[in-house]
Amino acid sequence: MADALHALAEEAGLHIRWEDFKGRPQEVSQETLRRVLAAMGLPADGESDVADSRARLREEAGSGLSFLTTEVGQSTLLPPAFVDHAVAVLRHEHGGRREMRLAPTAGGMALPPILEPGYHGLEIGDHHITLAVAPAHGVRIEDLARGRDVFGLAAQIYSLPPRDGEEFGDFGSLAAYAEAAGHAGADAVAMSPTHALFAADASRFSPYSPSTRLFHNVLYADPTPLFGPLDDLPAPEAPPRAELVDWSAGARIKLARLRALYERFEQAGDVRLRGDFAAFRAEGGSLLELHARYEALHARHGGGGFHDWPQAFRDPASPEVEAFCRENVREVAFHAFLQWLAERALADAQRRAKGAGMAIGLVADLAVGMDGGGSHVWSRREDVLDGLSIGAPPDLLGPTGQDWGLTNFSPRALQATGFAPFLATLRAALRCGGGVRIDHAMGLRRLWVVPEGMTPHDGCYISYPEEDMLRLVALESHRSGGLVIGEDLGTVPPGFRPKLDRAGVLGMRVLWFERGAHGAYTPPADYARHAASMTTTHDLPTVAGWWRGNDVDWRKRVGHGDADFHETQHAERETDRGKLWDAFVEAGTAEGAPPAMEDTDAVVDAALGFVAKTASNLAIVPAEDLHGLVEQPNLPGTLDEHPNWRRRLPPDALDDPAARRRMALLAKARPRGTE
Repeated sequence: MADALHALAEEAGLHIRWEDFKGRPQEVSQETLRRVLAAMGLPADGESDVADSRARLREEAGSGLSFLTTEVGQSTLLPPAFVDHAVAVLRHEHGGRREMRLAPTAGGMALPPILEPGYHGLEIGDHHITLAVAPAHGVRIEDLARGRDVFGLAAQIYSLPPRDGEEFGDFGSLAAYAEAAGHAGADAVAMSPTHALFAADASRFSPYSPSTRLFHNVLYADPTPLFGPLDDLPAPEAPPRAELVDWSAGARIKLARLRALYERFEQAGDVRLRGDFAAFRAEGGSLLELHARYEALHARHGGGGFHDWPQAFRDPASPEVEAFCRENVREVAFHAFLQWLAERALADAQRRAKGAGMAIGLVADLAVGMDGGGSHVWSRREDVLDGLSIGAPPDLLGPTGQDWGLTNFSPRALQATGFAPFLATLRAALRCGGGVRIDHAMGLRRLWVVPEGMTPHDGCYISYPEEDMLRLVALESHRSGGLVIGEDLGTVPPGFRPKLDRAGVLGMRVLWFERGAHGAYTPPADYARHAASMTTTHDLPTVAGWWRGNDVDWRKRVGHGDADFHETQHAERETDRGKLWDAFVEAGTAEGAPPAMEDTDAVVDAALGFVAKTASNLAIVPAEDLHGLVEQPNLPGTLDEHPNWRRRLPPDALDDPAARRRMALLAKARPRGTE
């Protein structure tokens, strides 16, 4: 039984063995394998189940596919089902028909090279296949910036200076910030995720734990691009702004104001705007309708997600859901209205960014997964690994492993649906901006999944169709004209970074991690060319915070590690400060002896100058470093112990003298010139 179970697991793409961070071999338990296989629709509780599931996989492999990927200029090996066919008909997505002879090869019949990227139709006998032909690579910096090396900023949207009467930054704040950054010489603003959270529960404000990645966080909606100034809208009085964002108060005020706007629009809306809203709903189709229904139901039934609702409402196709939506037509429409406002405001922010001279504009952030009780899973449960959570195996910083409380797509579902949910997610991220950063890009190859109720150590790796997904990333980048950045930090599988590079996906090179022999920091000239060089990320200390050891102090404060660990960390940081300053001096961005721990201004200036001098054709500076702030947006491994996703930027933003000085430094190092 164990041998058959292991064979099934391997055929389904599960890794039955793995190596921990100490180099020790580990074997996944049979219970974990059964639970993961069940989530993939492959029962394995007994010998007959295992045999049936293996037979199902063989049948799927032997049958003709309905979706196939390839690359321009390459011949394409066809599945075994087509071994007896000699001719295929290609129907180009923009019209035109071409008959092609298949070529016999040692591996089977092959399709001749196709030179036009796109989603074409392929007919072989009675089989109708969608053929996704990817370009050699996706859009690169040189395509957008005409060979220039460019720089951009990274900003948490909520942290931006709010508009009058608002508690946190929104898409209007983002538009103003991007416009100002563009006028100051920046070519991009990498923004925090805009994914839809849970409008009825403002306590769930982590941008990386979305309800769905197909739609936007409506708390970021700015109606002014459509409706102009709305100072007369009734709303609760806003309390004085505190040091940290008050999400509950801010959401209450924002939603009250937007509901008042909706009621006014419903009663006497402009004909042109009514038409645009109707077109938006029609274009959004069933996905938008189901998300709006979910939001209305969540507002009524609450809970942590649809699993907590009455049984009848857990199925989006149930008669009870249909009856609820008939009785609450206006409420469902209100949530679609909020998405319309958000989408149009984000598009306006991109227009303003490009209008200010940016070559790229806004870069979206695509979270690694979605909440298992959220809108996507409720409406499209067949897409996901229901009952599994993604995370990470034990490592040095997390000896018990990580469970991120999110789910992701089932590899089998992706292949069965022609990657429809993956493509919809990519397109949503690329629709309103100039690019996207894919969080935990290693998920294009494999993810660590944990069955519900088990510990992260009891998880296993599951493989994804990496080659297909990278081709689709390149194709969607080509079609949208958007740049793609892959977050490739942490444990990176061998050979993965070169594959990203070949697909045109920029990697990330963060100052803290770029080190060579004896811990020396990598010189700017040795940074990867096709990458985004960065001082830090939202999960890591700012430059000022790192120099002061603020991150070590926070770990002590929240109980991560013992006293010896913190003492060792501070001692190592003292050594690293010297090495980092030496690197700055060698690069010509600093001089003299290292400043004291408390004296961070010169260190921040030197770090920004250093990153700007790297060989990478994109340099990104987080707004926190532009302002020389000590605190970071998020401290991984904490919930309420650290004020994650609540810190604000200074109210004067890019008018701050230090920020202006550093923007000038970056613009001088990476000038726009005349194009």
